[in-house]
Amino acid sequence: MYTAPRVLRRAAAAATVALLATAVGCAPQPEEKASASPSGSAAKSCAKGELATKTSGKLTIATDEPAYEPWFKDDKPANGKGFESAVAYAVARQLGYGQGAVVWQSVPFNKAFAPGEKTFDFDINQVSISAERKKAVDFSSGYYDVRQAVIALKGSKAAEATSVADLKGLKLGAQVGTTSLDYISDVVKPSQQAAAYSKNDQAVSALKNGQVDAIVADLPTAFYVTSAQVTNAKIVGQFENKGGTPEQFGLVLDKGSGLTSCVTSAVDALRKDGTLAKLEQQWLSDAVDAPVLK
Repeated sequence: MYTAPRVLRRAAAAATVALLATAVGCAPQPEEKASASPSGSAAKSCAKGELATKTSGKLTIATDEPAYEPWFKDDKPANGKGFESAVAYAVARQLGYGQGAVVWQSVPFNKAFAPGEKTFDFDINQVSISAERKKAVDFSSGYYDVRQAVIALKGSKAAEATSVADLKGLKLGAQVGTTSLDYISDVVKPSQQAAAYSKNDQAVSALKNGQVDAIVADLPTAFYVTSAQVTNAKIVGQFENKGGTPEQFGLVLDKGSGLTSCVTSAVDALRKDGTLAKLEQQWLSDAVDAPVLK
């Protein structure tokens, strides 16, 4: 999701209206087991710095605005700080594009994986790979394994939950188009309809104001929310991943993009050489343990 500035945020990417499409921080999405495998067609050549990008000699990377912590820092994707900004530049280097050859573009979360030709080479915005989304866009291989978490105000009934069953009678919220919202409908199956927000910040405000009992966001976002946005809130727990394949964030590309195989190879190389693990430790180290809700 896009779950608030994502110490850690969105996360949890954090929760946000009408989360019911296929992705922005949280709308109904996992329809079939979300596959973390890459999609798309193979490029003729992955010659460094010579790809058939939207602008010759440049690599155009998109993300949403605002760009939340811990995924980005100070709402400035181009500064290289924050997990996803650092990953984006690492992928760019693998492809042969230095920092000066990277152009950032603002694209709303849900629009990133909606059908239609894209204006970017790839988008990085806590977008979970799913079979449904793959009908409209290509994905690279996964660059981050995701867990969803529940956030509630300290001292509330929701804060005492220790199982999924304890959440069923609560008013829950999340960002629209996100897997966070999907987890509410598909895993919790609450007795009352979940509140869907267009931005994670709106979900966080609803929690603060008592309009919902708890919100759901990715775990890193949840840590950011509780440490920086709503300090009288706590992480109630995290969900187990659904099915055998872990939920993963992937880079989003045009459907059938000739860049997909090259971008996937770049992500795979960064995973193999330990770069992704190092960046995760650097920027997401606080998002470690939280009780598992079963």
